[in-house]
Amino acid sequence: MWRNKYGKFKSSVPDHNGLGRRLSGGSWDLYAGIVPTFCATNKTWGVDIDETYAPVNFQNDHWIAIWISIPKRHIVIWDSIRPTVGVPQCISGDCGVYALKYMECHALGYTSFPAAFCEKNVKHIREKMGHNIFHETVGFEGIEDKTSYYNDLDTYG
Repeated sequence: MWRNKYGKFKSSVPDHNGLGRRLSGGSWDLYAGIVPTFCATNKTWGVDIDETYAPVNFQNDHWIAIWISIPKRHIVIWDSIRPTVGVPQCISGDCGVYALKYMECHALGYTSFPAAFCEKNVKHIREKMGHNIFHETVGFEGIEDKTSYYNDLDTYG
């Protein structure tokens, strides 16, 4: 919605503080959690929602992860191919797996990334992730011990 109309937003005249650019129609409904209707939260950004995570596809070639903290006005970017102290690096082309795991570790409150989150374990991490996604979306009925499917921490142990 916003991506296609970014040029119009950018060309609108801001107020004297540099704010007040015109957002496209429907922006408030998205901001207030009214749309999309199939998953409406009715939660307002900055009031009910303080932060968000998102995987971002860069030039259809590479995945990075971002964390946005609204109250702190802070954005963190995790990129698996740019060397950063304490951030596991991707060598094999599994940047999407790394992006999702960066977000998961941060959301779970890890202060640093587990040592087992590394290139030699990426195949197991990818398989476990696929398994969990499958059981969250299809064929989960009839499974008695659902708790084992929610324990993502065993991916690192």
